[in-house]
Amino acid sequence: MNRTTSSAVDSGKTYTEVESPLGTLTLVATDGVLSALYMTGHRHRPGEETFGERVPAGEAPFPEVVRELTAYFAGELTEFTVPVRLEGTPFQRSVWEQLLRIPYGETWSYGKLAAELGKPNASRAVGLANGKNPVSIIVPCHRVIGASGAMTGYGGGLDRKVRLLELEGR
Repeated sequence: MNRTTSSAVDSGKTYTEVESPLGTLTLVATDGVLSALYMTGHRHRPGEETFGERVPAGEAPFPEVVRELTAYFAGELTEFTVPVRLEGTPFQRSVWEQLLRIPYGETWSYGKLAAELGKPNASRAVGLANGKNPVSIIVPCHRVIGASGAMTGYGGGLDRKVRLLELEGR
């Protein structure tokens, strides 16, 4: 399951944009590994000047990312295999890596996510880290909901969160 790498170095960044059922997606790679996936209007989206050089979607690693996203949106893919590079604090990375364990079609509460991390009283901190997940959809922060089952914040907007969960049969 460990398909993540991490580093504090921001060298070798490239990006591209692709269309999806959720609108335009910006894909960012660092040293050839997907390090961000942002939607239009995404909260916590950094400025485009931080994304590096714009390249065609056909340049590595983007074709494989696009292939998997296309299959996901078509309902043909339930688990992503493209490597991702998660850049953040050690706590943020631990939250994001835990998100990869939430099965397709399931949701967890922030409390369950915190408990799975061994920090049952850290629901709020988990929520903040979840909201700053830089690789939306592939690192499935949309699968985290409120303890009551309520739809809570999503960096790409609640309407997109609902659409992703509906796609996954929730």
